[in-house]
Amino acid sequence: MTAPVKGPAGYFPSIEKKYGRPIAEWKALIRTSPLTRHMELVSWLKSEHGLGHGHANALVAHTLAEHAGH
Repeated sequence: MTAPVKGPAGYFPSIEKKYGRPIAEWKALIRTSPLTRHMELVSWLKSEHGLGHGHANALVAHTLAEHAGH
């Protein structure tokens, strides 16, 4: 039995279900945005794409953490 996913990725199944886009598509939007700061990206996802704060925050945190590792 696998352990439940923790952290930002724990939101991914509900994000895909609620907004109808795969996580890879959301991450691509974040990576190609001219915005770079965490809260700017969260606000942009909320205002332009209608995401809730928790979902937007999880996507941005996970995407920026991946980028920081490269």
